[in-house]
Amino acid sequence: MRHNYKNLKVWQLGIEIANDVSDILLEFPKHERYDLSSQMSRCSVSIPSNIAEGSSRTDKSFSHFVDIALGSSFELITQLIVAKHRNYINEEKFDKMEKKIEEFQKMTMSFQNGLKKNTFSFIPPFFYNLFPF
Repeated sequence: MRHNYKNLKVWQLGIEIANDVSDILLEFPKHERYDLSSQMSRCSVSIPSNIAEGSSRTDKSFSHFVDIALGSSFELITQLIVAKHRNYINEEKFDKMEKKIEEFQKMTMSFQNGLKKNTFSFIPPFFYNLFPF
């Protein structure tokens, strides 16, 4: 089954995370531009990008791309921990991002379980935003 990725809540949340990371990176020191900043930028963009790419595939293949997006979300939390340790982000921003990423992870794991079990002959409405992005 092919999916319209723009209507998937997991993709929309992934876009939101990528945009939030981009905003956070504006405050990072210049010397991090090619180090942690670059890694975090690529990692955050990878999340919705893999969901979009996988949406054109079969459910089995889509599940693999969703798995990569999920892995990127765990990688991003680790990078945020490093950024917090280096005092590039404060506790409040870290907590906000961590909660949003954890929400993405829970939602994505549930979505992926449905793909793997092939229990969805259609995707239930709660996985879709019924309004255009």
